[in-house]
Amino acid sequence: MSDLYIGLMSGTSLDGVDAVLADFGGSHPRVIGHSSAALPPALKTELLALNAPSDNELHRAALAANALVRVYAEQVQSVLRQCRLSTSAIRAVGAHGQTVRHRPQEFDGTGYSLQLNNPALLAELCSIDVVADFRSRDVAAGGQGAPLVPPFHQAFFGRTDQVVAVLNIGGISNLTVLDPAATDLYGFDCGPGNALMDAWCLTHTGQPYDDGGRWAAQGQIHGALLKRLLDEPFFAKTPPKSTGRDLFNMPWLKAALAQTGPLASADVQTTLTELTAQVCATSVQQTSAHCKTLIVCGGGALNTHLMERLQKALPTCQVASSAEFGLPPLQVEACAFAWLARQMITGKTGSVQSVTGARGARILGAIYPAQAR
Repeated sequence: MSDLYIGLMSGTSLDGVDAVLADFGGSHPRVIGHSSAALPPALKTELLALNAPSDNELHRAALAANALVRVYAEQVQSVLRQCRLSTSAIRAVGAHGQTVRHRPQEFDGTGYSLQLNNPALLAELCSIDVVADFRSRDVAAGGQGAPLVPPFHQAFFGRTDQVVAVLNIGGISNLTVLDPAATDLYGFDCGPGNALMDAWCLTHTGQPYDDGGRWAAQGQIHGALLKRLLDEPFFAKTPPKSTGRDLFNMPWLKAALAQTGPLASADVQTTLTELTAQVCATSVQQTSAHCKTLIVCGGGALNTHLMERLQKALPTCQVASSAEFGLPPLQVEACAFAWLARQMITGKTGSVQSVTGARGARILGAIYPAQAR
């Protein structure tokens, strides 16, 4: 049976959809195709709006999920054309969906993590089995439901001779510590990644992100604002922990700005970039002091200024893009969900108790067959 899987990811940063076609038939995962597309502006706006309470949410969320899945389906077809493969060559598609709320363990003790998706429609459009709903089982087992990528990081980037850390900087940042001497895998959300920087950049420049961090490089770090942002209690929490736009959003930033007085917009961007660099660097220092290599993936790896600030904060550690280790930054998460789909199809667990804090490892996801069996 085929060991080819497609992974689909549209992350918290809302910068687009990535599709990866991965071959798991060898001793090491291998990406053989990648396709990406920006989200249509109206869909991106709607998905962002659905991160907060609003009118007629259920109706709008259902239609947004349908629209997102149509973008997913286009990317599945794109990567198949690129690799000159038919749908029958693919064992399954792993479709994460778009996170709009992430509140594990809250309200009733269980909480929830909600990803907009319509895997049944995706299975109809693609004629391939679809695996989706990866987070809810871990949340049901008392876990955070995030991060889910550390086991894949271990499979792809782990080494037997040294401690390696993997830092994913999407909308939210998360860290994986790969210590060959450790009994348990360790990983958690650090805090904001690109979400605040992107939102501020869009508001003040009209651009969806700070390309290469060039705007941030022109400003100055505002010490009082940075200190106020770093006072956020989430940063002092002990893992397992996860977060999202439910916490790190524009109202959160504006509440801090209200206490500091008027600031130049470029200085705020510089300070937000420093915030991400500091919370990520502190996470590395606190959990993997012997780490010699920090592999950075996600859109943040393309932000030159942010990478320079990370390197300055971690002078004894090599800070490098995941591209230098065999997997470009924008392919890592999509490949991880291809891997998680394979774990589910083959009946293997995808979560790790030491990462999410659940009562145990669980098989993650539900399958939507392409057709009746």
